Formats: sequence, C-alpha cells, structure tokens
Amino acid sequence: MEIALVTGGAQGIGSEICRQLAKQGYFVIINYLHSEQEAINLIQEIKKSNGYAEKYKCDVRNIDELKNMVSYIIKKYGKIDLLVNNAGISEHKLFQDITYEDYRNMIDSNLSSAFLLSQLVVKEMISMKRGKIINISSIWGLSGASMEVHYSVAKAGLIGLTKALAQELAPSNIQVNCVAPGAINTRMMQHFTVEELESFCENIPMGRLGTIQEVANCVTFLASEKASYLTGQVISPNGGLIL
Repeated sequence: MEIALVTGGAQGIGSEICRQLAKQGYFVIINYLHSEQEAINLIQEIKKSNGYAEKYKCDVRNIDELKNMVSYIIKKYGKIDLLVNNAGISEHKLFQDITYEDYRNMIDSNLSSAFLLSQLVVKEMISMKRGKIINISSIWGLSGASMEVHYSVAKAGLIGLTKALAQELAPSNIQVNCVAPGAINTRMMQHFTVEELESFCENIPMGRLGTIQEVANCVTFLASEKASYLTGQVISPNGGLIL
C-alpha cells in the first residue's frame, strides 16, 4: 500500500484531499496542529469507507518536529510515496501594516515548511527511485493579490520550488507538481462579506467559488498514474479568473 503524507490535512481542502487519496487506495497520514478532533472525525469517516488513515500532530514551522514526523513514518511504514504540502495560513492586511512577525509566520507556514519537509522526504524517495510531491499554492502566487502581499510572496515561492525541484528530481523518477486554486469556498474566505463575495464572483467567468472537491480532484489526478509524464506543472482550478 502506498503511503501519503498530507500536511494541514484535518480540515478544508486538506481534508478532502485525504478523503480522495484514501479512496484511491493510499494509506493517508493526516498532519494537523490544532485540529485534533477534526482529524479524529476524518479518520473515522475514511475507515467507514474502508480506507486507511492515521493522524500525526506536528507544527510544520518547526524543523525538529518535521524531522520527528518523517522519522516516525519511515520507521513504521518504511516509505513515503506521496507528499502533499497543503498546510498554510492566509491574512488580509495592508502592506504597510504587515509586521515582521506577520511576514515570518506567513513564510514559515506556507513556504519554508514545504521546502524543509520536501528536503526530508526526498532523501527517502531518491533511495526508492520514485515518488510524488504536490504543492498547494494559490492563484495569487501566479498573479499577486492586493492586501495579501506576504501571502502572494509565499505562494509564488511554492511555484518556484515546484519548477526547480521538478527539474532536479526528474532523473530519479520523482515528480513534483503544483495546484494553484482560485477562490475556493473554505474558511479562508470568511473574512469577506456576502456582498464582497458576490462582487468577486462577478469577475469569475464561471460565476461562482470553487469547491474543495474540485481542488482535491486535481491533486488526486496528479497523484495517479494518469499523470505519469507530468512534472514541474502548475494546475490552477480557478473558474477562468486567470487563463
């Protein structure tokens, strides 16, 4: 059975990624930090559907905790076949109001975590001569967003990480790809009013927010054999907002 590690997997897009990977036959390791009950509920849901999953608490901003998590998985299961770097935060703030602490937390949560965890996991994948890494970026990593400059910087960095690492790891049969969702109906959209969301949707050619299922569909495609010749690519489910 193939082993998948999904960071930030207990809720939102991450939880749907875990559900769909489990349905594909992956044994899913659900990484979480604060959402323990959500992780427990998700495991129960997956098991009811005859899937396999377990949870692991880890602050992805902490290199020692990342090392411990990878060591635990390798010791228990012998490998990590798929890494989905999904953990992240968002913040809506004027550029001049972003503090150094805000900036560092954003970069550490969204970008450095993926860089460091990929580095740890790649060591094991190279020895197997196979593996997949999927980074969850954002449409704002492609185009930038007003009032979300530090978020855009971090998500753009994930795209750069994807492209560079894909070239380096392709000879080892390791694929690195990226999903860059547009406006998705998750908790991250809760700081917008109903009127703001309606106005925003008017600018989306498909006229609506995306769903977590639609994002997870892209991830499970990249995790499948159907995507065996794809690496270094950015798939952006965004309803036509950016073409």
